[in-house]
Amino acid sequence: MESITMKKYIQSAQILLSCSQFDETLAFFTDRLGFRIDIFFPADDPEVAIISGYGLNIRLERKTSESKQSVDTIRLLVPNGSKLCEEGITELIAPNGTKIQFVEANPKLEIPPINQSFVVNRLNVDAQWVTGRSGVKTRDLIPGRQGGRFIASHIQIPNGGPVKDRVHSHEVRFQVIYVYKGWLRLVFENQGEPLVLYAGDCVLQPPLIRHRVLEGSAGLEVLAIACPAVHNTYVDHDIELPTANKLPDRDYGGQRFVKYIAAEDQTKWQPWRLSGFEFRDTGISAATKDLAGVRIIRGNGNVKPQLYQHLAEFVFIFVISGKLSLSVDGKVTEKLTEGDAFVIPEKRTYSVIERSKDIQLLEVSLPGSFKTKGATVGQNQRYGISAFYIVTPVSS
Repeated sequence: MESITMKKYIQSAQILLSCSQFDETLAFFTDRLGFRIDIFFPADDPEVAIISGYGLNIRLERKTSESKQSVDTIRLLVPNGSKLCEEGITELIAPNGTKIQFVEANPKLEIPPINQSFVVNRLNVDAQWVTGRSGVKTRDLIPGRQGGRFIASHIQIPNGGPVKDRVHSHEVRFQVIYVYKGWLRLVFENQGEPLVLYAGDCVLQPPLIRHRVLEGSAGLEVLAIACPAVHNTYVDHDIELPTANKLPDRDYGGQRFVKYIAAEDQTKWQPWRLSGFEFRDTGISAATKDLAGVRIIRGNGNVKPQLYQHLAEFVFIFVISGKLSLSVDGKVTEKLTEGDAFVIPEKRTYSVIERSKDIQLLEVSLPGSFKTKGATVGQNQRYGISAFYIVTPVSS
């Protein structure tokens, strides 16, 4: 295809800069030169930032192995499904050696294939905190990220007060924010005035809903669970929040915004899928058309050691308070306590051996409803129960 015919296919252009000192370079362009951030990812520790200013669009990429800092690539963005894409034209080399890349302007959200694994992350043993700007600390609760399909972050903000945040949105399949300690004030488009979430509250952030974090208490801690692990965050420089119109039932990519306020929940506790526990539903399953579910769980009655298996894409559990002993595939783990988290893949056999009376758990699952297999009572050498399973639906 001759260059003269390419003009009608090209939408915009980006200069690609590789930089080993990513944070410092980004700050130089934004704080000193006045460029603005339009897109960045991953959200927890950005490695790519697209910035604009003075007629330029620049894509900064973190390259720790690069010692040479130069303009070596220009990215030309083309509409999805354009003839260039159909003909497989992705790259040209200019006479001076500059690489010209043709990329889709709005690529589809990529969801990595399912790669389940059993994960236990203990706050006092396995925690590896990463400190970012303003002293914000982030801990990856599932470091392997289930092959990149899911991310669960434990975020600590030690200093209270206003948060330096921009109006932004996330291109995700699913995302929930749970306040673990302290309080958080934030605002969402079409959802009225800013709201304050306290410990025990959570929100479903539907795909591409624009929002902004305003302030938080000293010692604020939140959990953020999302799919996929790496996704674009878009900064919106034009909209002001709150928006004038309130649309509580607005559809965002097939989902509705949900705020779960624990202190206002008057629903009855229901038996959970594991014996000795009960739960309250946050309404997220209904708002996502059962794509995902979020439940608050507490102890109820005596624990009866029983074997379980489930069939689900993702089951993540965080220990809000108390202690429990978990057995997986016949091996008893150390006691899990407040701040610990675990992920159990489907078809793995597990059992809660014991728990404290003050146990409280947060469960996030995809899908919202799924099958759990429970064992009938019998004689088993280790557990005192049989290995014959009955399929029953999860309570949700």
